[in-house]
Amino acid sequence: MASNSFIFLHVLVMFSLASMALSDSLSPSFYNHVCPQALPAIKRVVEDAVRKERRMGASLLRLHFHDCFVNGCDASILLDKTATIDSEKTARANNNSIRGFDVIDKIKSEVDKCCGRSIVSCADIVAVAARDSVVALGGPTWEVPLGRRDSTTASRTTANNDIPPPFLDLPALINNFKKQGLDEKDLVALSGGHTLGFAQCFTFRNRIYNETNIDSTFARQLQTNCPRSGGDSKLAPLDPTPALFDSKYFSNLVSKKGLLHSDQALFNGGQTDNLVKKYSISLGSFSKDFVESMIKMGNIKPLTGKQGQIRVNCRKVN
Repeated sequence: MASNSFIFLHVLVMFSLASMALSDSLSPSFYNHVCPQALPAIKRVVEDAVRKERRMGASLLRLHFHDCFVNGCDASILLDKTATIDSEKTARANNNSIRGFDVIDKIKSEVDKCCGRSIVSCADIVAVAARDSVVALGGPTWEVPLGRRDSTTASRTTANNDIPPPFLDLPALINNFKKQGLDEKDLVALSGGHTLGFAQCFTFRNRIYNETNIDSTFARQLQTNCPRSGGDSKLAPLDPTPALFDSKYFSNLVSKKGLLHSDQALFNGGQTDNLVKKYSISLGSFSKDFVESMIKMGNIKPLTGKQGQIRVNCRKVN
């Protein structure tokens, strides 16, 4: 009897694995039967990383964003440079800036240990870690659609072209997001991810010294830590509470205290002003739209079914 039960269980697992391999759509329940321990394992590692360094939450969220904007959410951003891989890690928006790779490595190791094999993709790990980071810093939760597979290629050129730099005006931002199938509401809601984290001096230097749509006291305060030359990597918070998910990012924009040019572009007499005002007074509205836009972004051109692979090491192709 026990032998028959074992055979049945083995057949059930194999059937579930086969169904997963053939699935061409994402589902929050993708790993429920084959490895129910996977998502709790991701959550534990993320919470531990954020406890050790609150800034890591923002870094893991940004990792997902920068992954999805380059040929879809396929973990291409995690690939190291080789003779055949043009790593996105050295693209302009990522070089000496993007962080969290060690945390993703640790998550992958823990998840594979829990599951007994490499069954959870690096792309799904990045997506879930972004959600868990937001939750760990006081933000909303959501069910992450799962079933992405991992890319076997990367493109530094595409990363240079498609990840929006912090110097864009509103029309260019709208076009950049539209290229990814994202609308103006997505643009404003996802930009609200800047309620978390920091930016380097070189990304906002021109704004604090040369732009006029900026609170003068705010600009002077930033100038004390970001000189006209040098100090490129010195950090400033993207909003007053960089380790807490709240709506102060939007309140800052209304007060002309957006750190980046692309932040303040969202509230500068254009068609996104009303959304910024709405979010600045309603954390609930922002949180709801942020969740919807994160799910929408996570659905950008995923590899599914037999496409791509499940990488054993997130940094290299199998």
